[in-house]
Amino acid sequence: MLREIVLDTETTGLDPTKGDRLIEIGCIELYNRIPTGREFHQYINPDRDVPPEAEAVHGLSTQFLKDKPRFQDVADAFLEFIAGDTLVIHNAQFDVGFLSAELVRFGRSPIAMSRVIDTLALARRKHPAGPNSLDALCKRYGVDNSKRTKHGALMDSLLLADVYVELLGERQATLGLAQSTAGKNGTTRNAGGTQRKALQRPSALAPRLTDELEVAHRAFVETLGATAIWRQFYPAPPAETDKGS
Repeated sequence: MLREIVLDTETTGLDPTKGDRLIEIGCIELYNRIPTGREFHQYINPDRDVPPEAEAVHGLSTQFLKDKPRFQDVADAFLEFIAGDTLVIHNAQFDVGFLSAELVRFGRSPIAMSRVIDTLALARRKHPAGPNSLDALCKRYGVDNSKRTKHGALMDSLLLADVYVELLGERQATLGLAQSTAGKNGTTRNAGGTQRKALQRPSALAPRLTDELEVAHRAFVETLGATAIWRQFYPAPPAETDKGS
């Protein structure tokens, strides 16, 4: 089975080489492109203040983060969760840069880009005219992101899992994400948490089985003998009565 980890982070800024730090990691596990329900989510104390402009994006304040564990305290659990599997990330250079900087800071190996699928690169190839932000892709594919009032690593991972399957064109192959649950009235629940109607044909397809084909098939079944398994599903027609009696 194919195991992949959809991952997102939040940070204090844009550049880990200039002192910006990781403050949130969100991951969800996929098997064969379907979420299993297993998640890794952690807020992290960056040991520095969160600039107001960064807080305005993700809503995570210095005060909120000050009692959270430091990266070195959660690194083992994070690495155990992602194991050696493929990581699915939107604008992967950014997130991998921050994760690798934190890992190297505490004597761990950086994350190799060879194990990463960048959904931004996928989107740019599929939709070269853009836009290809996560919000834009949610709108393009009908993924409900109305609850995404601010950036959040776990919420963005859930949305990205839905978008990822759409980018690959595998929605029908996977019968939707495991995140989706069928409703009693034919609705499905998407990653954003709201229900949407399953698409229906405007009119039923015309039947392809003609009377001639049915007669021909019945004649073929008759040649298979009395013990043919087909007879369990296609019983012999009732015997005709003598109309003259």
